Amino acid sequence: MEQSAGDGSSPSSSAAPPQKRLTVTQRDQIAAEGRVFGILQSLEDASFQTQESMLELWRDKHIEYLTRGLRQLGPNFHVLDANRPWLCYWILHSLALLGESVDSEMENNVVDFLSLCQDNEGGYGGGPGQLSHVASTYAAVNSLITLGTERALSSINRHKIHSFLLRMKDVSGAFRMHDGGEIDVRACYTAISVASCLNILDQKLVEDVGNYILSCQTYEGGIAGEPGSEAHGGYTFCGLASMVLIGEEDKLDLPTLIDWVVFRQGVECGFQGRTNKLVDGCYSFWQGGALAVAQRLLSFVDEQLKSSFLEGKQVAKGICSTSSSYPSEGDSDLDEHRGEFSNIGSYFLERESGCGSLFHSAALQQYVLLCCQVLEGGFRDKPGKPRDHYHSCYCLSGLSLCQYSWSKNVNGPALPKTVLGPYANLLEPVHPLHNVVLDKYYKVHEFFSKS
Repeated sequence: MEQSAGDGSSPSSSAAPPQKRLTVTQRDQIAAEGRVFGILQSLEDASFQTQESMLELWRDKHIEYLTRGLRQLGPNFHVLDANRPWLCYWILHSLALLGESVDSEMENNVVDFLSLCQDNEGGYGGGPGQLSHVASTYAAVNSLITLGTERALSSINRHKIHSFLLRMKDVSGAFRMHDGGEIDVRACYTAISVASCLNILDQKLVEDVGNYILSCQTYEGGIAGEPGSEAHGGYTFCGLASMVLIGEEDKLDLPTLIDWVVFRQGVECGFQGRTNKLVDGCYSFWQGGALAVAQRLLSFVDEQLKSSFLEGKQVAKGICSTSSSYPSEGDSDLDEHRGEFSNIGSYFLERESGCGSLFHSAALQQYVLLCCQVLEGGFRDKPGKPRDHYHSCYCLSGLSLCQYSWSKNVNGPALPKTVLGPYANLLEPVHPLHNVVLDKYYKVHEFFSKS
């Protein structure tokens, strides 16, 4: 029989407690923090002049990388064959944010290519001859909006896109991505955003979308892709932006949504997409964009201001019901309820912010410029990852939101103190609901609103 220790404790009580094994996620988090902190420490240790250089936006390198990608991509991009309109959008939008335009030959090539992706029954596929897809339609339309020429905008068959979106409408109120495809908040956003920009958003498309999105808001406050799933940064932006565009943002629990998004900005200074996930540069827009939108909505909390906003929508309805119709398309069913939604996207831009920035914009800019920017051009997810056009688009979009985050309204100029690094880092402002450059949005809004 084993003898007890003299103090009455068991023999094993003095042994060291077993080491707790780290999970894969914990190990990855520690590694990511180590890389980021090493970069931030090098900034802190550098001289002022070196710091300015480190925080510079390498504009020319990015333009070179993006332009080269628009002209020709390597064979390893074959896996993105069904995402070719997205590649157009990511690259064109990134160039537009940098204040750069493409030459007329490239512009015509893009319009011709996207026309080949446009299905005879409406919508755009991921490539010529491919199935119409709501997300591909969003990417193609935003690409053509970014080009902004009459030829580009006139190439869009709005009447057939409206028919396509109606076919994708589910009995739940949400949208399918394609025939027989998945139903989620992303499909809702891309459908509503396209319809809003093209001035074809009507009651048939809007019906019960808000109730579906509301069913996706989780106990945490963020929005999931579908009911019962985990809150996610991309879906939270999509859900919130959709609700604003259909005038039902008051259905959401905005305080808990803001609370959830705010706490996604971590010690690395960037945003994570979900709870306990790694930081990722693309969420500079998805999470930063959700907060930029929420920032404009905080003024609606006051009932008097909210009443004024609703009255403004009624004024927009009165104006648009007489002035917005299809040039040469004339479908009376389509025009029936379109007026009440046609000006929400532009009216939103005129709202003054109810507060300052809801996230640490200087810290986010620091993460994007130091940890995501690649010396050879382009942006990446995080240190240790390769650059790509997707992250270039959403890192730049997030950077733009940061620079204008303290402006009282979206149209206001960026304050010099809000631009981290040299003021030459300043990008073009984006429409926070559609993620297209503001002047491109105004042009498309005018183009499709004229009688």
